[in-house]
Order: sequence, then C-alpha cells, then structure tokens
Amino acid sequence: MTDAVTRAAEVLKEHRASIDRLDAILVYTLGERFKHTQAVGKLKAEHDLPPSDPAREAAQIRRLEDLAKEADLDPEFAKKFLNFIIAEVIRHHQQHQS
Repeated sequence: MTDAVTRAAEVLKEHRASIDRLDAILVYTLGERFKHTQAVGKLKAEHDLPPSDPAREAAQIRRLEDLAKEADLDPEFAKKFLNFIIAEVIRHHQQHQS
C-alpha cells in the first residue's frame, strides 16, 4: 500500500471508532430518555391523562428543529427522528392505559 492509502485507512479507522462511540452514546441516551417517558406514561395512566400532548409535541419538534440548525444537522431529518420517537412514546403510553 502507498503512504496515502495507509494514511487514509488510519483516518477511516479513527472516524469509525468515533462513530461507534457516538452510536453507543445515542443508544444509552435513548435508553435514559425512554425510562423517563415510561414513568410519564405510568403517571398519565394513574391520573387518567391522555397518552399524547399535541401542543407539547409540536413545541418539542420546533425546539429540536432549532437545535438541529444550530448543530448543522438537517432540520427535516431531526423532525422525522423526533416524530418517530414521539410515536413510540405514545404507543408505550397507550399500553399503560390498557
């Protein structure tokens, strides 16, 4: 291998190691987030509150879009990602209501 190819392989390895660490952070962060949303779902079920809060969800989406812009992340991607998470949270909350 040439020096350029060897260096490129090293840089690729470093990027992949960073990506792996960030993936772990994402998974653990989502796990922590869902612990809290599960607690919210139980609280809502105990007090006969609706499983979804459209006003809060809309505010959270706007907030995340702003954060995405600040982080140089596609706001549409961030919105889709949060909508996916919200749908899963609502599903969990509905299960607590059953």
